[in-house]
Amino acid sequence: MLDYVATIMDQPALTKAPYFDLDVLREETSQLAHAYSGQDNSLRKALVERLRQLVDEAYASAKRQLGRDGDGRTCAEGLSAFQDALIKLAYDFTTTHIYRADNPSTAERMAVVAQGGYGRGLLAPGSDIDLLFLLPYKQTAWGESVAEYMLYLLWDLGFKVGHATRTIDQCVRLSRSDMTIRTALLDARLILGDETLYADFERRFRKEVLEGSARPFIEAKLAEQNARHARAGASRYLVEPNIKDGKGGLRDLHTLHWLAKHLYPDKAEAEFVEAGVFTPQEYRSFRRCESFLWTVRCELHFLTERPEERLAFDVQQLMAERLGYRGKGGLSGVERFMRHYFLVAKEIDDRPIVGAPTSGPDYRRSDRPPWTAFARRPTPSHRARHTTQQDLNPISHHQLR
Repeated sequence: MLDYVATIMDQPALTKAPYFDLDVLREETSQLAHAYSGQDNSLRKALVERLRQLVDEAYASAKRQLGRDGDGRTCAEGLSAFQDALIKLAYDFTTTHIYRADNPSTAERMAVVAQGGYGRGLLAPGSDIDLLFLLPYKQTAWGESVAEYMLYLLWDLGFKVGHATRTIDQCVRLSRSDMTIRTALLDARLILGDETLYADFERRFRKEVLEGSARPFIEAKLAEQNARHARAGASRYLVEPNIKDGKGGLRDLHTLHWLAKHLYPDKAEAEFVEAGVFTPQEYRSFRRCESFLWTVRCELHFLTERPEERLAFDVQQLMAERLGYRGKGGLSGVERFMRHYFLVAKEIDDRPIVGAPTSGPDYRRSDRPPWTAFARRPTPSHRARHTTQQDLNPISHHQLR
Protein backbone atom coordinates (compact mmCIF):
# COMPACT_ATOMS: atom_id res chain seq x y z
CA MET A 1 0.00 0.00 0.00
CA LEU A 2 2.71 2.50 0.90
CA ASP A 3 4.56 1.71 -2.33
CA TYR A 4 1.37 2.35 -4.30
CA VAL A 5 0.73 5.70 -2.62
CA ALA A 6 4.34 6.76 -3.16
CA THR A 7 4.11 5.86 -6.85
CA ILE A 8 1.01 7.93 -7.58
CA MET A 9 2.34 10.89 -5.60
CA ASP A 10 5.52 10.92 -7.68
CA GLN A 11 3.62 11.59 -10.90
CA PRO A 12 4.30 15.12 -12.23
CA ALA A 13 1.56 17.74 -12.51
CA LEU A 14 0.43 18.93 -15.92
CA THR A 15 1.53 22.43 -16.85
CA LYS A 16 -1.71 23.57 -18.51
CA ALA A 17 -5.06 24.08 -16.80
CA PRO A 18 -6.64 22.18 -15.20
CA TYR A 19 -3.13 20.95 -14.36
CA PHE A 20 -4.06 17.28 -14.01
CA ASP A 21 -5.68 14.50 -16.01
CA LEU A 22 -9.15 13.93 -14.58
CA ASP A 23 -9.45 10.38 -15.94
CA VAL A 24 -6.11 9.39 -14.42
CA LEU A 25 -7.10 10.78 -11.03
CA ARG A 26 -10.47 9.05 -11.18
CA GLU A 27 -8.60 5.77 -11.60
CA GLU A 28 -6.14 6.59 -8.82
CA THR A 29 -8.87 7.51 -6.32
CA SER A 30 -10.85 4.43 -7.31
CA GLN A 31 -7.82 2.30 -6.50
CA LEU A 32 -7.54 4.08 -3.16
CA ALA A 33 -11.20 3.27 -2.43
CA HIS A 34 -10.60 -0.42 -3.14
CA ALA A 35 -7.33 -0.50 -1.20
CA TYR A 36 -9.00 0.99 1.90
CA SER A 37 -12.35 -0.79 1.53
CA GLY A 38 -14.15 -0.87 4.88
CA GLN A 39 -11.65 1.58 6.43
CA ASP A 40 -13.53 4.87 6.08
CA ASN A 41 -11.22 7.01 8.21
CA SER A 42 -8.07 5.66 6.57
CA LEU A 43 -9.60 6.14 3.12
CA ARG A 44 -10.51 9.74 3.84
CA LYS A 45 -7.03 10.47 5.19
CA ALA A 46 -5.36 8.94 2.11
CA LEU A 47 -7.74 10.75 -0.24
CA VAL A 48 -7.13 14.14 1.40
CA GLU A 49 -3.37 13.56 1.32
CA ARG A 50 -3.44 12.79 -2.40
CA LEU A 51 -5.73 15.68 -3.27
CA ARG A 52 -3.75 18.13 -1.15
CA GLN A 53 -0.69 17.28 -3.21
CA LEU A 54 -2.78 17.81 -6.34
CA VAL A 55 -3.85 21.26 -5.11
CA ASP A 56 -0.27 22.25 -4.26
CA GLU A 57 0.95 21.18 -7.69
CA ALA A 58 -1.86 23.02 -9.49
CA TYR A 59 -1.26 26.27 -7.63
CA ALA A 60 2.49 25.97 -8.24
CA SER A 61 1.78 25.53 -11.96
CA ALA A 62 -0.51 28.58 -11.99
CA LYS A 63 2.16 30.60 -10.18
CA ARG A 64 4.81 29.56 -12.70
CA GLN A 65 2.53 30.52 -15.58
CA LEU A 66 1.95 33.94 -14.02
CA GLY A 67 5.69 34.40 -13.59
CA ARG A 68 6.31 33.51 -17.24
CA ASP A 69 3.67 35.58 -19.03
CA GLY A 70 2.40 38.06 -16.42
CA ASP A 71 -1.21 37.32 -17.47
CA GLY A 72 -3.37 37.40 -14.35
CA ARG A 73 -6.61 36.69 -16.16
CA THR A 74 -5.17 33.49 -17.65
CA CYS A 75 -4.00 32.55 -14.15
CA ALA A 76 -7.50 33.14 -12.74
CA GLU A 77 -9.09 31.16 -15.57
CA GLY A 78 -6.65 28.30 -14.96
CA LEU A 79 -7.43 28.14 -11.24
CA SER A 80 -11.15 28.13 -12.01
CA ALA A 81 -10.68 25.28 -14.50
CA PHE A 82 -8.70 23.37 -11.88
CA GLN A 83 -11.45 23.90 -9.31
CA ASP A 84 -14.07 22.62 -11.77
CA ALA A 85 -12.06 19.45 -12.38
CA LEU A 86 -11.43 18.95 -8.66
CA ILE A 87 -15.15 19.27 -7.87
CA LYS A 88 -15.99 16.80 -10.63
CA LEU A 89 -13.45 14.40 -9.15
CA ALA A 90 -14.88 14.84 -5.65
CA TYR A 91 -18.46 14.33 -6.86
CA ASP A 92 -17.58 11.22 -8.87
CA PHE A 93 -15.70 9.72 -5.93
CA THR A 94 -18.51 10.52 -3.48
CA THR A 95 -21.34 9.15 -5.64
CA THR A 96 -19.37 6.09 -6.78
CA HIS A 97 -17.60 4.96 -3.61
CA ILE A 98 -19.31 6.63 -0.64
CA TYR A 99 -23.00 7.32 -1.37
CA ARG A 100 -23.84 5.36 -4.47
CA ALA A 101 -27.44 5.62 -5.70
CA ASP A 102 -27.97 2.52 -7.84
CA ASN A 103 -31.62 3.33 -8.62
CA PRO A 104 -31.95 7.08 -8.13
CA SER A 105 -35.45 8.53 -7.84
CA THR A 106 -36.50 11.75 -9.56
CA ALA A 107 -35.84 13.54 -6.27
CA GLU A 108 -32.26 12.28 -6.25
CA ARG A 109 -31.18 14.57 -9.02
CA MET A 110 -28.65 17.30 -8.46
CA ALA A 111 -26.77 19.99 -10.34
CA VAL A 112 -23.58 21.42 -8.85
CA VAL A 113 -23.40 25.07 -9.89
CA ALA A 114 -20.67 27.71 -9.60
CA GLN A 115 -21.87 31.17 -8.54
CA GLY A 116 -20.42 34.66 -8.25
CA GLY A 117 -16.84 35.21 -9.36
CA TYR A 118 -16.30 31.48 -9.62
CA GLY A 119 -19.35 31.33 -11.90
CA ARG A 120 -17.64 33.85 -14.18
CA GLY A 121 -14.79 31.34 -14.52
CA LEU A 122 -12.22 33.43 -12.65
CA LEU A 123 -10.53 32.62 -9.32
CA ALA A 124 -7.68 34.42 -7.61
CA PRO A 125 -5.34 32.16 -5.59
CA GLY A 126 -7.08 33.08 -2.33
CA SER A 127 -10.65 33.41 -3.62
CA ASP A 128 -13.61 31.77 -1.93
CA ILE A 129 -15.41 28.98 -3.78
CA ASP A 130 -19.13 29.78 -4.12
CA LEU A 131 -21.26 26.69 -4.83
CA LEU A 132 -24.95 26.01 -5.26
CA PHE A 133 -26.30 22.47 -4.91
CA LEU A 134 -29.43 22.73 -7.04
CA LEU A 135 -32.27 20.28 -6.38
CA PRO A 136 -35.61 19.64 -8.10
CA TYR A 137 -37.59 19.27 -4.87
CA LYS A 138 -36.87 19.33 -1.17
CA GLN A 139 -33.60 17.92 0.10
CA THR A 140 -33.22 14.13 0.30
CA ALA A 141 -30.96 12.14 2.61
CA TRP A 142 -28.85 11.16 -0.39
CA GLY A 143 -28.45 14.72 -1.64
CA GLU A 144 -27.62 16.01 1.82
CA SER A 145 -25.00 13.30 2.35
CA VAL A 146 -23.34 13.90 -1.03
CA ALA A 147 -23.17 17.67 -0.55
CA GLU A 148 -21.85 17.29 2.99
CA TYR A 149 -19.10 14.83 2.03
CA MET A 150 -17.95 17.05 -0.84
CA LEU A 151 -17.95 20.18 1.31
CA TYR A 152 -15.94 18.57 4.11
CA LEU A 153 -13.47 17.29 1.55
CA LEU A 154 -12.99 20.80 0.13
CA TRP A 155 -12.67 22.27 3.64
CA ASP A 156 -10.08 19.63 4.56
CA LEU A 157 -8.10 20.75 1.51
CA GLY A 158 -8.03 24.30 2.84
CA PHE A 159 -10.60 25.96 0.60
CA LYS A 160 -13.03 28.58 1.86
CA VAL A 161 -16.35 27.43 0.45
CA GLY A 162 -19.56 29.43 0.45
CA HIS A 163 -22.49 27.17 -0.34
CA ALA A 164 -26.25 26.88 -0.54
CA THR A 165 -28.56 23.96 -1.18
CA ARG A 166 -31.79 25.12 -2.82
CA THR A 167 -34.58 24.06 -5.11
CA ILE A 168 -35.42 26.09 -8.21
CA ASP A 169 -38.47 27.53 -6.43
CA GLN A 170 -36.27 28.71 -3.56
CA CYS A 171 -33.73 30.28 -5.95
CA VAL A 172 -36.48 32.22 -7.72
CA ARG A 173 -38.21 33.35 -4.54
CA LEU A 174 -35.06 34.45 -2.73
CA SER A 175 -33.46 36.23 -5.69
CA ARG A 176 -36.56 38.36 -6.20
CA SER A 177 -36.04 40.09 -2.88
CA ASP A 178 -32.34 39.58 -2.08
CA MET A 179 -30.08 41.42 -4.50
CA THR A 180 -26.97 39.65 -3.18
CA ILE A 181 -28.43 36.25 -4.07
CA ARG A 182 -29.62 37.61 -7.43
CA THR A 183 -26.17 38.96 -8.21
CA ALA A 184 -24.52 35.62 -7.42
CA LEU A 185 -27.01 33.75 -9.61
CA LEU A 186 -26.48 36.12 -12.54
CA ASP A 187 -23.14 34.40 -13.06
CA ALA A 188 -24.37 30.87 -12.32
CA ARG A 189 -22.61 28.20 -14.36
CA LEU A 190 -23.20 24.45 -14.43
CA ILE A 191 -20.17 22.46 -13.30
CA LEU A 192 -21.74 18.99 -13.37
CA GLY A 193 -24.94 17.10 -12.82
CA ASP A 194 -28.44 17.23 -14.26
CA GLU A 195 -28.40 19.47 -17.33
CA THR A 196 -32.21 19.49 -17.67
CA LEU A 197 -32.58 20.63 -14.07
CA TYR A 198 -30.09 23.44 -14.60
CA ALA A 199 -31.74 24.53 -17.87
CA ASP A 200 -35.08 24.75 -16.05
CA PHE A 201 -33.51 26.91 -13.35
CA GLU A 202 -31.91 29.18 -15.97
CA ARG A 203 -35.19 29.61 -17.86
CA ARG A 204 -37.23 30.41 -14.77
CA PHE A 205 -34.58 32.73 -13.28
CA ARG A 206 -34.49 34.81 -16.45
CA LYS A 207 -38.26 34.84 -16.94
CA GLU A 208 -39.48 35.21 -13.36
CA VAL A 209 -36.67 37.25 -11.80
CA LEU A 210 -34.78 39.27 -14.40
CA GLU A 211 -37.49 40.35 -16.82
CA GLY A 212 -39.01 43.69 -15.91
CA SER A 213 -36.91 44.25 -12.79
CA ALA A 214 -33.89 46.18 -14.03
CA ARG A 215 -34.53 49.47 -12.21
CA PRO A 216 -34.43 48.19 -8.59
CA PHE A 217 -31.37 46.11 -9.39
CA ILE A 218 -29.52 49.05 -10.95
CA GLU A 219 -30.41 51.28 -8.00
CA ALA A 220 -29.27 48.63 -5.52
CA LYS A 221 -25.95 48.07 -7.27
CA LEU A 222 -25.18 51.78 -7.50
CA ALA A 223 -26.00 52.26 -3.80
CA GLU A 224 -23.83 49.26 -2.99
CA GLN A 225 -20.96 50.73 -5.02
CA ASN A 226 -21.18 54.06 -3.19
CA ALA A 227 -21.18 52.30 0.20
CA ARG A 228 -18.22 50.13 -0.83
CA HIS A 229 -16.22 53.17 -1.89
CA ALA A 230 -16.97 54.85 1.42
CA ARG A 231 -15.72 51.82 3.35
CA ALA A 232 -12.58 51.31 1.27
CA GLY A 233 -11.73 55.01 1.02
CA ALA A 234 -13.39 57.58 -1.20
CA SER A 235 -10.21 58.50 -3.10
CA ARG A 236 -8.69 56.40 -5.85
CA TYR A 237 -5.26 57.74 -4.86
CA LEU A 238 -4.94 56.09 -1.46
CA VAL A 239 -1.40 55.26 -0.37
CA GLU A 240 -2.50 51.65 0.21
CA PRO A 241 -5.32 51.08 -2.33
CA ASN A 242 -7.73 48.15 -2.22
CA ILE A 243 -7.51 46.52 -5.63
CA LYS A 244 -10.85 44.74 -5.25
CA ASP A 245 -13.21 47.08 -3.39
CA GLY A 246 -11.50 50.45 -3.76
CA LYS A 247 -12.51 53.22 -6.12
CA GLY A 248 -11.43 52.20 -9.61
CA GLY A 249 -10.97 48.59 -8.50
CA LEU A 250 -12.22 45.26 -9.78
CA ARG A 251 -15.63 45.56 -8.12
CA ASP A 252 -16.40 48.63 -10.21
CA LEU A 253 -15.80 46.56 -13.34
CA HIS A 254 -17.90 43.76 -11.86
CA THR A 255 -20.75 46.23 -11.35
CA LEU A 256 -20.72 47.07 -15.06
CA HIS A 257 -20.75 43.35 -15.85
CA TRP A 258 -23.70 42.68 -13.50
CA LEU A 259 -25.83 45.49 -14.91
CA ALA A 260 -25.22 44.32 -18.47
CA LYS A 261 -25.82 40.70 -17.52
CA HIS A 262 -29.15 41.55 -15.86
CA LEU A 263 -30.48 42.92 -19.14
CA TYR A 264 -28.73 40.50 -21.48
CA PRO A 265 -28.44 37.25 -19.49
CA ASP A 266 -28.13 35.13 -22.62
CA LYS A 267 -25.03 36.98 -23.84
CA ALA A 268 -21.40 36.40 -23.00
CA GLU A 269 -19.33 39.38 -21.93
CA ALA A 270 -17.64 39.59 -25.35
CA GLU A 271 -21.11 40.00 -26.94
CA PHE A 272 -21.95 43.15 -24.96
CA VAL A 273 -20.49 45.29 -27.76
CA GLU A 274 -22.91 43.83 -30.29
CA ALA A 275 -25.74 44.35 -27.79
CA GLY A 276 -24.82 48.03 -27.50
CA VAL A 277 -23.68 48.00 -23.88
CA PHE A 278 -20.13 48.98 -24.79
CA THR A 279 -18.59 50.60 -27.79
CA PRO A 280 -15.60 48.64 -29.11
CA GLN A 281 -13.30 51.23 -27.53
CA GLU A 282 -15.06 50.97 -24.17
CA TYR A 283 -14.84 47.20 -24.21
CA ARG A 284 -11.12 47.31 -24.98
CA SER A 285 -10.70 49.70 -22.05
CA PHE A 286 -12.73 47.36 -19.81
CA ARG A 287 -10.63 44.33 -20.69
CA ARG A 288 -7.32 46.19 -20.51
CA CYS A 289 -8.06 47.48 -17.01
CA GLU A 290 -9.47 44.14 -15.89
CA SER A 291 -6.40 42.28 -17.11
CA PHE A 292 -4.07 44.60 -15.23
CA LEU A 293 -6.01 44.33 -11.97
CA TRP A 294 -6.25 40.54 -12.19
CA THR A 295 -2.50 40.34 -12.65
CA VAL A 296 -1.87 42.53 -9.62
CA ARG A 297 -4.42 40.62 -7.55
CA CYS A 298 -3.05 37.16 -8.36
CA GLU A 299 0.52 38.28 -7.69
CA LEU A 300 -0.53 39.82 -4.38
CA HIS A 301 -2.28 36.63 -3.25
CA PHE A 302 0.73 34.52 -4.15
CA LEU A 303 3.13 36.94 -2.46
CA THR A 304 1.21 37.22 0.82
CA GLU A 305 -0.11 33.61 0.75
CA ARG A 306 -3.55 34.86 1.75
CA PRO A 307 -6.53 36.63 0.09
CA GLU A 308 -4.99 40.08 0.60
CA GLU A 309 -6.67 42.81 -1.44
CA ARG A 310 -4.83 45.84 -0.06
CA LEU A 311 -1.62 47.01 -1.68
CA ALA A 312 0.07 47.73 1.63
CA PHE A 313 3.07 50.00 1.57
CA ASP A 314 5.42 47.26 2.75
CA VAL A 315 4.59 44.97 -0.20
CA GLN A 316 4.63 47.55 -2.98
CA GLN A 317 8.37 47.26 -3.59
CA LEU A 318 8.18 43.45 -3.73
CA MET A 319 5.17 43.62 -6.03
CA ALA A 320 6.97 45.97 -8.40
CA GLU A 321 9.91 43.57 -8.55
CA ARG A 322 7.72 40.51 -9.14
CA LEU A 323 5.84 42.31 -11.91
CA GLY A 324 9.06 43.33 -13.61
CA TYR A 325 9.00 47.10 -13.14
CA ARG A 326 12.41 48.76 -13.42
CA GLY A 327 13.59 52.28 -12.76
CA LYS A 328 13.18 54.52 -15.80
CA GLY A 329 12.78 58.19 -16.63
CA GLY A 330 13.71 59.36 -13.17
CA LEU A 331 11.16 57.05 -11.50
CA SER A 332 12.01 53.98 -9.46
CA GLY A 333 10.41 50.64 -10.26
CA VAL A 334 7.91 50.89 -7.41
CA GLU A 335 6.98 54.45 -8.41
CA ARG A 336 6.30 53.28 -11.97
CA PHE A 337 4.21 50.39 -10.69
CA MET A 338 2.04 52.56 -8.42
CA ARG A 339 1.73 55.21 -11.12
CA HIS A 340 0.49 52.50 -13.49
CA TYR A 341 -2.00 51.31 -10.88
CA PHE A 342 -3.42 54.80 -10.31
CA LEU A 343 -3.70 55.42 -14.06
CA VAL A 344 -5.79 52.26 -14.42
CA ALA A 345 -7.95 53.17 -11.40
CA LYS A 346 -8.45 56.61 -12.95
CA GLU A 347 -9.43 55.14 -16.32
CA ILE A 348 -12.10 53.05 -14.60
CA ASP A 349 -13.33 55.80 -12.28
CA ASP A 350 -13.40 58.56 -14.91
CA ARG A 351 -15.97 56.66 -16.95
CA PRO A 352 -18.73 55.97 -14.43
CA ILE A 353 -22.14 54.45 -14.98
CA VAL A 354 -24.80 57.05 -15.68
CA GLY A 355 -28.51 56.93 -14.95
CA ALA A 356 -30.92 54.54 -16.61
CA PRO A 357 -33.56 55.62 -19.15
CA THR A 358 -37.15 55.61 -17.97
CA SER A 359 -39.18 53.82 -20.64
CA GLY A 360 -40.06 50.22 -21.23
CA PRO A 361 -40.28 47.31 -18.78
CA ASP A 362 -36.52 46.93 -18.80
CA TYR A 363 -35.70 50.52 -19.78
CA ARG A 364 -34.29 49.36 -23.12
CA ARG A 365 -35.80 51.98 -25.43
CA SER A 366 -32.92 54.30 -25.99
CA ASP A 367 -30.22 54.61 -28.58
CA ARG A 368 -27.92 53.22 -25.92
CA PRO A 369 -28.95 50.56 -23.40
CA PRO A 370 -30.17 51.43 -19.86
CA TRP A 371 -26.91 53.07 -19.05
CA THR A 372 -23.81 53.98 -20.98
CA ALA A 373 -21.18 51.69 -19.56
CA PHE A 374 -18.58 54.45 -19.44
CA ALA A 375 -19.58 58.11 -19.63
CA ARG A 376 -17.84 59.67 -22.60
CA ARG A 377 -16.16 62.71 -21.23
CA PRO A 378 -12.61 64.00 -21.67
CA THR A 379 -10.01 63.30 -19.04
CA PRO A 380 -7.74 66.36 -19.25
CA SER A 381 -5.61 65.44 -16.27
CA HIS A 382 -1.89 65.79 -16.85
CA ARG A 383 -1.63 62.17 -15.68
CA ALA A 384 -3.83 60.99 -18.51
CA ARG A 385 -1.96 63.06 -21.10
CA HIS A 386 1.31 61.39 -20.13
CA THR A 387 -0.10 57.86 -20.25
CA THR A 388 1.57 55.72 -22.88
CA GLN A 389 -0.07 52.77 -24.62
CA GLN A 390 2.39 50.42 -22.91
CA ASP A 391 1.33 51.82 -19.52
CA LEU A 392 -2.25 50.70 -20.12
CA ASN A 393 -1.62 47.36 -21.80
CA PRO A 394 -1.90 44.18 -19.72
CA ILE A 395 1.33 43.71 -17.81
CA SER A 396 4.02 41.87 -19.71
CA HIS A 397 7.18 41.07 -17.76
CA HIS A 398 9.20 40.99 -20.95
CA GLN A 399 8.02 44.44 -22.07
CA LEU A 400 8.63 46.05 -18.71
CA ARG A 401 12.10 44.69 -17.98
